[in-house]
Amino acid sequence: MSTRLVPAVVAVGLAVILSVVLFVPYVARQYRRRGELGMGNAALALAGLVYTLALFAYVLLPLPELRPDFCAVYGTSGPQWIPFNFLSDMQKDAIGTGVAATLRNPALTQVLLNVALFVPLGMFVRYMFKRGVLATTAIGLGVSLLIEVTQVTGVWFLYPCAYRLFDVDDLMANGLGGLIGAFAAPVLRAVPGQRLDVDPGQPRPVTKSRRLLSMVCDLLAYQFTAALCGTFANVVLLAVHGELIGTSDIPPTELPGHDVASAVGLWVPWALLAVVVPLASKAPSLGQGIVRLQATTRDGRPAGPGARLGRSMLGIGGYMLLSQLGGLLWLVSFVFGLASLIAIFTTAGHRGLSYVLTGLRLTDSRAVDRVEALS
Repeated sequence: MSTRLVPAVVAVGLAVILSVVLFVPYVARQYRRRGELGMGNAALALAGLVYTLALFAYVLLPLPELRPDFCAVYGTSGPQWIPFNFLSDMQKDAIGTGVAATLRNPALTQVLLNVALFVPLGMFVRYMFKRGVLATTAIGLGVSLLIEVTQVTGVWFLYPCAYRLFDVDDLMANGLGGLIGAFAAPVLRAVPGQRLDVDPGQPRPVTKSRRLLSMVCDLLAYQFTAALCGTFANVVLLAVHGELIGTSDIPPTELPGHDVASAVGLWVPWALLAVVVPLASKAPSLGQGIVRLQATTRDGRPAGPGARLGRSMLGIGGYMLLSQLGGLLWLVSFVFGLASLIAIFTTAGHRGLSYVLTGLRLTDSRAVDRVEALS
């Protein structure tokens, strides 16, 4: 693979992983802050994440091989502290006269690229984090300084010497890019799917996309919790037996404590998300609580703990249990999950199969809160 493509591939790959890990917390934050997800806001957040990872990947990658003669092969001549030194470099690298020849000058091209590299940073910081022009420019300079120091220290002394040049002109160009980006930030308002004047306390309709979003949050939360529980159980086995599951010569099923570790990975996340959440909170499930949905009775009163638990067992809780038990039950879970998915599109109010079976209604929790406050 070309060395020019390596940073891009790394940035995109890390962005995908972080997007999955951060998806549930991000949705929860958006619903608390804005009252809805907003596809435009989500797209900008993803673009900002990809840009940030790409920025650091392009200035640091590919990492050179650490070898005995590293400094002789990769070492730089030392930091460049003279401001506007690129002007003398332009004279050395001149390839002709005229505007076209000047724009093609490698020294000037390098400066312009360093300016352009930080324009998106200025735009994202000012627009998404509501910072002023001066604060945005200072943040741009700070990020640039962090990158330059990382380079001059050989990635914080991971290498015996710097393999990329610290250049004060780069610092100035990056700061200028951040400043330009701060002034260009209003352009991001043109991204569709944004709500700029939102009231997070205003109830929203129960839509199929909102129901699907809650299901995705439930599934991701379960998988993440199961992964954490499985990792914890594996660490305990490592501490007790000195072996991880899958690395020992002993078959995993015969490893002492394997049954307990498997039970922890299966039953703890299920108990937390399928039983504790509906019993201990007003939310029918974690995902539905995140998108601010609440189960109510036919007369509009909040469903009780028993009703919420029953709905959980006929919804995400039942699906998680069947899918993990394996065998023919996995096939049952697939049919059950497919029926639940189809029911979101075919039932009134997008109640879904579990709400139809329990006779409950699905309502925006903010509407329920307002009714309770008035009663």
